[in-house]
Amino acid sequence: MTLLSALTGDSEIEAVLSDAAQLGGMLQFERALAEASAEAGWISQEAATAIGVALDGFEPDWAALEAGMAQDGVVVPTLVRQLRAAVAEPHRAALHRGATSQDVIDTALMLQLAQTFDLYERRLGALLDRLETLRRDWAGVPLMAHTRMQVALPTTWNAKLMSWAEPLKRHLRSLLAMRQGLLVVQLGGPVGDRASFEGHGDAIAAGMARRLDLGVAEPWQATRDPIVALGGLLALIGGSLGKIGADVTLLAQNEVGALLLMGGGGSSAMAHKSNPVNAEVLVALARLNAGLSGTLAQALVHENERSGAAWTLEWLVLPQMLVATGASLILADRLLAQLRLGETKDKSDG
Repeated sequence: MTLLSALTGDSEIEAVLSDAAQLGGMLQFERALAEASAEAGWISQEAATAIGVALDGFEPDWAALEAGMAQDGVVVPTLVRQLRAAVAEPHRAALHRGATSQDVIDTALMLQLAQTFDLYERRLGALLDRLETLRRDWAGVPLMAHTRMQVALPTTWNAKLMSWAEPLKRHLRSLLAMRQGLLVVQLGGPVGDRASFEGHGDAIAAGMARRLDLGVAEPWQATRDPIVALGGLLALIGGSLGKIGADVTLLAQNEVGALLLMGGGGSSAMAHKSNPVNAEVLVALARLNAGLSGTLAQALVHENERSGAAWTLEWLVLPQMLVATGASLILADRLLAQLRLGETKDKSDG
């Protein structure tokens, strides 16, 4: 772990997005493809069984995969060669039959996102529970409101905490709704029309979806709006958590004193300080995801039936956003646990 990842990382999300996890998803794809193809009568059951045996004992040559990635811009051609070498003849040709690299990688991504959503949903639920506990504990406690960074009128902590919680409730509902539309199988074949499956494509896609616990969809390899919509939701989650961070940094200022932070960050020169580190990083991550969301939107521009440039852009941007969002949820939970009521020093001028 690097020093920066100790501050802004998320080891659980990083593990879900690791090379090993992606490879696991690709192997799941090939297994589901073989089984569904046999079920549809497109390959023999013997071939599907032989492919399953090869997958069970498969040990990748990682150095060769890296070299293949550098050569081909995608890891699947080298992976398929390695897998085929492990499949007993005469069944090698049945492996990966009809599919293309993008089918494998995009479906593996959906499997990774399903696990990521599980983590997000659990963490958002825990945050909302913590906010509800604070709302009950601080019920009726007054708070001086600020508008445009100036003292405004008295309000209550209930109102403040509700303003933090309501967006998170909406984002949790959006995550749950997005599962159905986003987490779907990609199966299109070389040009995204399933023609390579000789009339069996729809049945194979349905069989794969059932085996992988994903939804069924038409091929979407060049239509990336669901991925960009996910990026927008990640920016919303990060932004809402960043707003909490910004509020806390202001309310915990010594001159304001509405909040005290237990266990804040220290200073090398000023021993009296308790810096709002978790709150500050929430603001930084919110701004990072806002910028990355705009970059991810450029992946909508796919040339014709596949874009190597737009696809590579997704690989560069989306994992950063997923990790930043996970880190924000962790930091927000830590921050809320630090909060204690202070004695507000702001006075209205009447």
